Amino acid sequence: MRKRKILILSITIVAVALILETCILKYVNDKNAQTTSNVLLDRVIAVIDKNESSESEFVKSLKDDYIVRAKAISYIVDAKPEVEYDVDELQKIAGLMSVDEIHFIDDTGTIYSGSLPKYFGYSFDSGEQMAFFKQMLNNYDLTLCQDVTPNTAEAKEMMYAITWNESKTHMVQVGITPKRLLKELKQNQISNVIADMPVYKGMEIFVVNTTTKKIEGATNRTKIGNTLTNVNASSKMQRIVLDHKKCKCISRKHGNYLVAVTMEESVNSSSNIVAILIVGIYLTLASCLLVLMLSRVLKEKYEKEKYMYTSNTDELTKCFNRRAYDSDMQKLDLNTKWAYISLDLNGLKKANDTLGHSAGDELICAAANCMKFAFASYGKIYRIGGDEFVVLIQESVSNIDSILQVFDATISDWHGKYSNSISVSYGVVKSSEQSFDSVYEISKLADERMYKSKSEYYNISDNDRRRSHNE
Repeated sequence: MRKRKILILSITIVAVALILETCILKYVNDKNAQTTSNVLLDRVIAVIDKNESSESEFVKSLKDDYIVRAKAISYIVDAKPEVEYDVDELQKIAGLMSVDEIHFIDDTGTIYSGSLPKYFGYSFDSGEQMAFFKQMLNNYDLTLCQDVTPNTAEAKEMMYAITWNESKTHMVQVGITPKRLLKELKQNQISNVIADMPVYKGMEIFVVNTTTKKIEGATNRTKIGNTLTNVNASSKMQRIVLDHKKCKCISRKHGNYLVAVTMEESVNSSSNIVAILIVGIYLTLASCLLVLMLSRVLKEKYEKEKYMYTSNTDELTKCFNRRAYDSDMQKLDLNTKWAYISLDLNGLKKANDTLGHSAGDELICAAANCMKFAFASYGKIYRIGGDEFVVLIQESVSNIDSILQVFDATISDWHGKYSNSISVSYGVVKSSEQSFDSVYEISKLADERMYKSKSEYYNISDNDRRRSHNE
């Protein structure tokens, strides 16, 4: 009797231990499943957010680049007006500037010339795509770039950028097939991004459109397009039946998407040690991936800042370049006080011809350094041509005379390796000295004063040479 009781007690203890162990394993497995699922949810949402952000930044950088190309072509044609109606030359320019199409549009919005004669005669009234640019007719300072849009003539996926030329007589439009952008957008589609994400055996990730209930992204591509209706947003573990299999599921609503992570019940029957080990390995891998993603984001930020610097900086002098000048000129306000200085080196051609281009480069860099010493604390310095510079003074405008004295003294004291001296002619105009209609009127007046100064310099130099010859 006693042996029987001991046997029953032993069986009871073993059964209770097995039940307790089963409960512990179930609790640990559920906890691990919930932790793992939440980590995956965070990662998926982070990828979706990064994907949308990178697409937006990429499109914006492309638009800025295409507008710059349109302006560059406008400058080229303004400098060589004979190519305006020369299709062959315009096609060469298009190839040089890496654009597919060049169109010249008159002030009525009609294409009258360009690299593709088949588009001649199309106008802003020809279709919805071209109608986007009608606003250009009312604003001569406006530049525009479309998103990827089927063009009016052939419904090709194109991006068009447009700008008025310098004299505002016509518009210059460039068309580009954004192959990189289309490829990037295709690669960044949710269906592709989610399908490439690694998951454990028996685990799946779904991204469901909350409006249509359709699966737009899944680690199992075959399920994309199917309907998923038996999952609701919940931070707690749900138990559902998916493909006739019992699964645990955690989901989260993010914008227009419901992101869900499912795990088959059979997978969670593994031991506590194995489950914890897998989670530990996964968390380590996830941390490494997050660090990698962060390093890439920082690298992209560095590359973007580097691009912005190089695209606005003159390579030889490290002054701002013509692109930065054009951009800043558009931001100037005639109602504020500032000064425009137009500067030009004297005798650069002679130095190049007699001493070599190294001497010419030395003079250009010397002039830039003298300008930086005198003007950098008060405004920006631009190199807009070979030996042409512009300084925009926006601080201490009332002290412009003393600032110019510092510049004159700096120029006078300079001595170089190839040349013993340097001469710079300049013209200064203050925005407040009279009523101006535009900032370009100020720049024109400054140029006139600069050329007058240059003429006086050469007259004096010529008289000195004659006097020295007579003596």
